[in-house]
Amino acid sequence: MEKTNYLILGSGVAGLTFALKMATRFPDRKITIITKGDEDESNTKYAQGGVAVVTSEITDSYQDHIEDTLIAGAGLCDLSVVEMVIKNGPKRLQELISWGANFDKNKTGNFDLGMEGGHSASRVLHHKDQTGFEIEQKILKQVHRQENIELLPHHFALDLLVENNRCYGAKVIHIVSKKTTIFQADFTILATGGIGNTYQHSSNPSIATGDGIAMAFRAGATILDMEFIQFHPTVFYEKESKNKFLISEAVRGFGAHLKNKRGERFLLKIDSRGELASRDIVSQAINMELKKSGEPCVFLDCTHLDMDKFKKHFPTIVQTCIAKGVNPARAWIPVVPAQHYLCGGVDVDTNGQTSIQHLYACGEVSRTGLHGANRLASNSLLEALVYADNIFKHLASCDLKENKLPISLENKNNPDFIPMTNAHQIQLQDLKTELQALMSSSVGIVRNDADLKIAQNRMTEWKSILENTTQKHLLNWKMVEILNQIEVGLLIVEHSLKRKENCGGFMKLNY
Repeated sequence: MEKTNYLILGSGVAGLTFALKMATRFPDRKITIITKGDEDESNTKYAQGGVAVVTSEITDSYQDHIEDTLIAGAGLCDLSVVEMVIKNGPKRLQELISWGANFDKNKTGNFDLGMEGGHSASRVLHHKDQTGFEIEQKILKQVHRQENIELLPHHFALDLLVENNRCYGAKVIHIVSKKTTIFQADFTILATGGIGNTYQHSSNPSIATGDGIAMAFRAGATILDMEFIQFHPTVFYEKESKNKFLISEAVRGFGAHLKNKRGERFLLKIDSRGELASRDIVSQAINMELKKSGEPCVFLDCTHLDMDKFKKHFPTIVQTCIAKGVNPARAWIPVVPAQHYLCGGVDVDTNGQTSIQHLYACGEVSRTGLHGANRLASNSLLEALVYADNIFKHLASCDLKENKLPISLENKNNPDFIPMTNAHQIQLQDLKTELQALMSSSVGIVRNDADLKIAQNRMTEWKSILENTTQKHLLNWKMVEILNQIEVGLLIVEHSLKRKENCGGFMKLNY
């Protein structure tokens, strides 16, 4: 058994920010970060666009940013949360800068602010097209300087340790050695990110499998708004690839046009904002266009843009497209929508506290009320920074008390992992592939009750089989991961069946 004061599950911007602040404030307290992949592998790393912050009340305003967020959220945002997050933006930005994060500036020395869909002003700070990577690397550098932070990559949290609605930590397996350990903590913070790989096509890295949400659900935490899945309108279309390369929203903000095969800017027929409409509108429009035309993709036309400026602004996108055989200077980029972001998750209050005592959540795993039915572009990094700060301030005022692990939870330390046969592993991969295909076909951009119920029945059957297998101890951590994906899939389906009106990122054709 390992003891720590603060156990953080996940190493994206939310978890790292909390860890750094707590470690700096309390050098005598122990902070442990558990992460499934490499220390820098998270959705944060792949956030191309940037972080939305009001940096000037001359050219922008808090009220405009608030209104843009509320409009994107289709009336389901929590106004007090929206106001709190947006008004905290400048403070959190200055903090990032103090930690070494660099953001692009123009010739006058001011921030080179980008325009993205759903925004009424240019307010997105970026570091070329690798903003998330820049932020994460600079925070990680600061984290490594703190002697009281232990960062453990390649560790997978199997389950939360909860009794009488209080969290005592988590049971964790080291993916390499297969050793399981109980991590007892005074406070546990979920920062496990999103659910992307529950779907067949996603912009998320492969580690995004909804583990935090599934664990919290099993422990009895309140989960809300799982039906609101944001599909990014423009990821590079490749017939065989599952994890899609994202073409940032900022490319459309830069002036790129979405066209069908005939060269028509079809979005202008649907929304006067055209390519700068919010993501739900753009994704649904592309989905309708593809169904109408029978084509596998639409196209992003950048050929009319100032290519020197474009290459300077989006070097990674240009290089990747060229490597995939498409030069944006001369050819249209083939794009399709793919799962990108979850607006719901583990319900938290403004302190990041879940419905379970001593369990907190921040980042994409949480449901704060900021996004409502659809996230405004580049609000997610801001939300993660603000809520990590809120949790820090709240827990900094909480005394550490004797936190003895109940005997019933100590028994969970018994080893129960034995090697799986090759046949088992193949079956597991086949099940994962089948689950992802089912989610994409039946629980995608546009849904209907008949397909949702079929998906629900199939996933319920799979869940029963896997749970029976785990009870017989014929499992490994990958089996738990797939069980988590099925649990997440079922939550999305159940919430989709309950919702009776279309709004934001949710569209259902019949009830």
